[in-house]
Amino acid sequence: MANTAALWYFESVNLYNILCPHKVKSMADKHTFNHYQRDQFIYFPDQPATHIYMIVSGRVKLGYYLDDGKEVVTAILTTGEIFGELALAGEEKRRDFARAMEACVICPLSLDEMKALMKDNHELSFKMLKFVGLRLMKLERKLELLVFKDARTRVVEFIKDTAAWKGKKVGFETLIPTKLTHQDIAALTGTSRQTVTTILNDLKEKNLINFDRKRILVRDLEALR
Repeated sequence: MANTAALWYFESVNLYNILCPHKVKSMADKHTFNHYQRDQFIYFPDQPATHIYMIVSGRVKLGYYLDDGKEVVTAILTTGEIFGELALAGEEKRRDFARAMEACVICPLSLDEMKALMKDNHELSFKMLKFVGLRLMKLERKLELLVFKDARTRVVEFIKDTAAWKGKKVGFETLIPTKLTHQDIAALTGTSRQTVTTILNDLKEKNLINFDRKRILVRDLEALR
């Protein structure tokens, strides 16, 4: 699964260059980017699902709220990534929210524009199908970890999944470029910032990983547990 996930990741990033209307001559003149400040919502739950969004710059948090108001984060996305794609799968109203984590520039693409791009481009249609499928697989994986695994396992598996998704092999080591803070990882794994810090420091002391604010280096994925 790791090789497939890595392949789909690179194809999904390439989708931005294909989909952005600014890069399509017939659409460029009518298209504008949207700008959001930190903590500003791009869309809310129950809002009509009319667009797909691409991140030109900045970071976006996706999630939903429980009945008691607790926030559950499902993804943190950055430059070049796409969200809101379930509109293509028939979602009429948003089930989640999208909120800027910092100043963001977002490229919106309406469903009509999307259909126009896909009409005569079977390769694009296939890539979008794979992209939506991968997002659903990742969400199922996250729910599985939250329900059945303890905090340490969730953090370790998060590192492994991220390595498969975005990691770069350097010999036996895997380099994961990331801007995620300990609080971000905590939100994504259903733990606390203090727990994440404790687990990461323990893994570092055992020489299983090394990390700083911009990357995580996994010494040996097979040995990481």
